[in-house]
Amino acid sequence: MARAVRFHRIGGPEVLRLEPVDIGQPAPDEVLIRVKALGLNRAEALLRTDRYIESPRFPAGLGLEATGIIEAVGQQVHSFAVGDAVSVLPPTSMLDQPTHAELLLVPQARLVKNPPGQDWTSAAATWMQYLTAYGALIDVAGLRSGDYLVITAASSSVGLAAIQIARRVGAVPIAVTRTSAKCEALLAAGAAAVIANSEQDLLPRLQETTGAKGARVVFDAVGGPIFEPLTAAMAIGGIFIEYGGLSPEPTPFPLFTVLSRSLTLRGFRVHEVLEDATRLEAAKSFILEGLADGSLRPVIARTFDFEDVVGAYRFLESNQQFGKVVVTL
Repeated sequence: MARAVRFHRIGGPEVLRLEPVDIGQPAPDEVLIRVKALGLNRAEALLRTDRYIESPRFPAGLGLEATGIIEAVGQQVHSFAVGDAVSVLPPTSMLDQPTHAELLLVPQARLVKNPPGQDWTSAAATWMQYLTAYGALIDVAGLRSGDYLVITAASSSVGLAAIQIARRVGAVPIAVTRTSAKCEALLAAGAAAVIANSEQDLLPRLQETTGAKGARVVFDAVGGPIFEPLTAAMAIGGIFIEYGGLSPEPTPFPLFTVLSRSLTLRGFRVHEVLEDATRLEAAKSFILEGLADGSLRPVIARTFDFEDVVGAYRFLESNQQFGKVVVTL
């Protein structure tokens, strides 16, 4: 038995409970992990409020990331051993394979060994953010040196990962955030320019920053009314990648802007990379190389104890964080 984060009804963080669950023994291709840290994601809050791409089945588990030590392995597991420090790659479904628990059974195909010397907090803050940003920007958009990249929700863990990846390949990251409170921190994190969307007129500021060239890539987690000025500031033939839906307002379709600029509008889910072995190996190599050379460095906003997982999600949903919120066990 082990404690897991579960909820029995739709609601805010207060509906979360730590409940005992029966873990069992590893199947032939599985490992048993003693969890040391968990990374939190907006997708989990969306699932809990029934605004995600899947709806909860009660009692519902939660979680997309975890890191820890292998305690047991199945008979067909040969690449991992008891005592290895590993991280769990995001599951296809949180309903079937939630990660927020003290012990986890995980197929070996969803594991990666932690780099030597990486601490638990950084390990818990690595894979969801970098796989999402890499998959959208490098694998799909082909981001390259000199490209202007516009990043919304830039102070999120994925937004900061996008800034670092852009810098790694020589692109120019332009951060969009709601207020000026995080502007200095975003500049220090590598943004070439920062636009406070609620305090500045977004379109002219983007046009001023990118000049006649325009933004070849937009990486958006928000949707809603911001969609129109973002597309209007894009380069001819640019690609707009939508990977979230944080805005509660409708998202307009800017038909004539899309037509006149020959834009590509593309939805992205990290599972595109996770479910393709070749793409996943390329992503892992890029991320591990970046961690090794220091160009990719997870930014931790704050850590919480497992017993205070409710407080951790309240902080995540307060929009105060800069980087990843991590729960330690």
